[in-house]
Amino acid sequence: MDYYQSPTHEQRFDLEIKNSQFITTIRRTKGRDQAKAFIDEMNHRYPDANHNCWAFVAGAPNNVHLWDQSDDGEPKGTAGKPMLNVLQHSNFGEITVVVTRYFGGIKLGAGGLVRAYSQAVVEALDQLEWEEIYPRQSVSIKIAYPMLGKVEYWLENSDIEVEDKQFSDEIECRIAVIERTWAANKQALIDMCQGNITIIEDDKE
Repeated sequence: MDYYQSPTHEQRFDLEIKNSQFITTIRRTKGRDQAKAFIDEMNHRYPDANHNCWAFVAGAPNNVHLWDQSDDGEPKGTAGKPMLNVLQHSNFGEITVVVTRYFGGIKLGAGGLVRAYSQAVVEALDQLEWEEIYPRQSVSIKIAYPMLGKVEYWLENSDIEVEDKQFSDEIECRIAVIERTWAANKQALIDMCQGNITIIEDDKE
């Protein structure tokens, strides 16, 4: 697949295992800062919970630099790691999962905890409302002022996101393009501007 899945909005799923309550909260997060902010929010939302364990894949699924996890006081390797393992074997990206546990008085043991935290994430992902996210590449385009209206209108009706505009002798637009459609869109821009456009392509994210 040339896309990955990401949550459409924050969603919550509840699970009870041997009297322990497992509350799984999931949100789309782009980058570590958003992921950490969401985790902090969950810690404040459930301050009386025994554990707020978490895992995230805060970018594209194959970007290992944006993976992380925490057991938050559960025995080492019994919560965060199995949660992250579920995410790694899904096609989800830009996602953070927090599983909040209220202990029900019955110990689950290490194997039971691994199964419980894994199940909490698996069942949540099965029910999750998600959207398709296509990998994007940053590109800069430079055009003359007379072309601005036509190019802006075209961009608004395309799958390209405009990130920034700078105005000087000419207009420089910072855009995020979908890799699979960029070749055709690039040619359309060149044709529209009759070649009077400068396109600078960055390395892919």
